[in-house]
Amino acid sequence: MTAGQTATEGQTVTVGQTVLEADGLTKHFPVGRRGGRVVHAVDDVTLTLRRGRVTALVGESGSGKSTVARLLAQLYPRTGGDIRLHGESVTVRRGRRFRAYARRVQMIFQDPFASLNPTHTIRYHLTRALRIHGNAGEGRAGLEQALTELLGKVSLTPAERYLDKYPHELSGGQRQRVAIARALAADPEALLADEPVSMLDVSIRLGVLNLLAELKERLHLAVLYITHDIASARYFADDTLVMYAGRMVEGGDSESVTQHPAHPYTRLLIASAPDPDRILGEVLPEELNDEDTGEPPSLIAPPSGCRFHPRCPAAMERCHDELPPRFDVPDSGTGHWAACWLYAEPAAGKEGDAA
Repeated sequence: MTAGQTATEGQTVTVGQTVLEADGLTKHFPVGRRGGRVVHAVDDVTLTLRRGRVTALVGESGSGKSTVARLLAQLYPRTGGDIRLHGESVTVRRGRRFRAYARRVQMIFQDPFASLNPTHTIRYHLTRALRIHGNAGEGRAGLEQALTELLGKVSLTPAERYLDKYPHELSGGQRQRVAIARALAADPEALLADEPVSMLDVSIRLGVLNLLAELKERLHLAVLYITHDIASARYFADDTLVMYAGRMVEGGDSESVTQHPAHPYTRLLIASAPDPDRILGEVLPEELNDEDTGEPPSLIAPPSGCRFHPRCPAAMERCHDELPPRFDVPDSGTGHWAACWLYAEPAAGKEGDAA
């Protein structure tokens, strides 16, 4: 094997290999039966998921993060844009093609109790997943071995302690581990984790994140980690993308985005996160300390130009009318970018444009 290659489940994979891509991904939901108006849930989202890397998608509630995950899982039909699996455009709805896609791209939902049928045991949930994806082994002995190995991957051992229990008999963290095991039953390449720890007690969130990190390293999964907690993105993710009102506003490696945020919205997210340093006397940045940052806009009639401009303390005249493209953040050197006119060279020298 060459550098960057490793063996996973008997197969050679390349760490960093592109698995799943979204290019210009767009989703509009019609409002009412006549369909005259639409909710601009996701507009022009572009991202790449790679083997052995975690990409965090961060934003406040209603920003479109979960919609992106469901589009990538092909649970929603897209309004526009393209989804590519290993470079090939993919559109599936149901049947065999959807099942084949689901073998490679699996999703973990936010609420583990809602995602598991309360009338069935853990054995039923995992057995069904293994059989659907052809990983149940030969005969009863093969199935029992597959179930034991699956629960072992998520640190629920011994397996016999959990297999014949119902979801309500497990803790929240154990239920989420079962949900992760069910996703792993397909032996996927990409894992879409939609706020996988937000419904769990604070004391057990770190354990689940550590489990996902271990699985990413061991199985070389491409992971999309959706969260509103930018602090956990810095801890868990290799790359971080920031989303606001259906659009991407900043992206780059997690260290750069979280330690040197470029977009005013990212700065607002970081300033609103709990920080022990501020308890000891550190204050918010001056431009965010006294301003009323307002509420997210309506996505039925989103603002023109930059969607963040009604809340942005650094808004300029052009922000009201012109949609900013992605600009490289100066001196970053890491692929760090921001969709903000502050980083356009002609605008950077104008100090009298503040709105």
